[in-house]
Amino acid sequence: MSCLGRERMFEHFSRTLSLPVSIIRLNYATELRYGVLVDIAQRVFSGQAVSLSMGYLNAIWQVTPRHELAISRVRLLTPFRNQHRWRRTPERREIAQEFAARFQKSVQFEGAEAPDALLSNSQKSRQHFGPPRISLERMLDWIADWTIRGGETLAKPTHFENRAGRF
Repeated sequence: MSCLGRERMFEHFSRTLSLPVSIIRLNYATELRYGVLVDIAQRVFSGQAVSLSMGYLNAIWQVTPRHELAISRVRLLTPFRNQHRWRRTPERREIAQEFAARFQKSVQFEGAEAPDALLSNSQKSRQHFGPPRISLERMLDWIADWTIRGGETLAKPTHFENRAGRF
């Protein structure tokens, strides 16, 4: 909510003072050491059940928004909201199954997908910047390889499956 409040303030002053603003959201930014995809990979790799309570997800490779931020300084609009996701919204179940295949392991699930999820629409982002430079498949490959090799993580779970807003 604090991020949303900050965005609303920027939007307000952008409109009232005619100041160009870009709002860029890092919806579940992911890298090798942290993110929703890392959380899912670690659960599958260690044989833990993957919760399906939050059935769908947004994610973006951490470097992509930095590149787009630099471009957006040239293309400032009033206001411009830049949100990220893939062309299709992947399911948590699908992501876990993809990791299981890469690890050559089976995957266990718990719960069922809820009928809703907090997702962002990245249509405007795609119009201005095109599709994300790092594909979902590449992220899954990189994270799976990192996990298999025992790469370091930040050891900070995202608590993505928490639907109550308490982390």
